Amino acid sequence: MIKTVKSAALGMLLLASILPASAQNSTHRTQVGALECSLAPRVGLIVGSHRRMTCRFRPSNPGPVEVYSGSITRVGLDVGISAGGKMIWGVIARTGRYTPRALAGKYVGASGDIALGLGVGANVLVGGFHNSVALQPLSVEGSAGVNLALGVAGLRLH
Repeated sequence: MIKTVKSAALGMLLLASILPASAQNSTHRTQVGALECSLAPRVGLIVGSHRRMTCRFRPSNPGPVEVYSGSITRVGLDVGISAGGKMIWGVIARTGRYTPRALAGKYVGASGDIALGLGVGANVLVGGFHNSVALQPLSVEGSAGVNLALGVAGLRLH
């Protein structure tokens, strides 16, 4: 069991370090703010899960805080139960300029988390308005429960 936990944690770290580089093609990208989301509890259904969230985008430059609601769906290995948690992403835009409400839309990317009591996770996602936004973990997901999940995540914000 401990070997499985270590392997899953190592896989998540590798995934989080490789995907951000691939999401940033030759177009210049700059962090324009942070997206902090509160996650609802989740029950893993072996091949996937669905989780609701409420989020606040705080721009790096002066500007109003934007509120979003949404959901994250995972397809892949997802077994267990997880209480609510928090996730914070760095919001990366192609030009460094952010258009209000540009985070609304669909995202896709890699996802993983593990919990045995307290847990951690990461989701690296690309999407938003014309696929112009990348969400990269600034901090890992904080949650509680018994859960192991690795797969492809889809996020929808509105």
